[in-house]
Amino acid sequence: MKLISLFCISLLMLVSCKEKTESKQDTEVTEQLPSNSIFNLTSDWQNQDGKTIKLNDLQGKALVVVMIYTTCKTACPILVAKMKTIESKFDRKDIDKINLVLVSIDPETDTPEHLKEFSIKNEMTGPQWTFLRSDENATKEFANVLSMKYKKISPIDFSHSNIISTFKPNGILVSQEEGDIQVDKVVATVNETVRKK
Repeated sequence: MKLISLFCISLLMLVSCKEKTESKQDTEVTEQLPSNSIFNLTSDWQNQDGKTIKLNDLQGKALVVVMIYTTCKTACPILVAKMKTIESKFDRKDIDKINLVLVSIDPETDTPEHLKEFSIKNEMTGPQWTFLRSDENATKEFANVLSMKYKKISPIDFSHSNIISTFKPNGILVSQEEGDIQVDKVVATVNETVRKK
């Protein structure tokens, strides 16, 4: 009887220790993501290949992010050109540590198929390029995080801020360039982030 009681006590202690260990591991995984990381946003997004992802699927690379819409004829072509110039200035040995992300503010028009066509037309098809769209609520939430303002002013036009944001691989905002984007500053910030990793 003593032996059975001892066995039961040992088993209970083992289960209790295991639960504590698992609980501790779960906490450690949660603590690895800072509270102000964009990867804490839980919305669903679709990329240019039609794949549904979460923002935290982008973890592990430095991010250069801009919000645009593909039918824009004024500011967005300039922002796209700036993103291409930024990409061209990175050392090719570092390119797999960087993700250049273009997020649509017009998810109704910018379907994954449309984003794919746009990426091909603008020669932005390498694995370092990600185009994203979501629903209106997720798009507004993301814009708020970036302090990026946009407003629909007609069925086909938006007024919007011109901001390129840089993030660490853990989703922490490092810097933003607004208005007259200084490409070399963005490149220098990303290079510093990549080399610190």
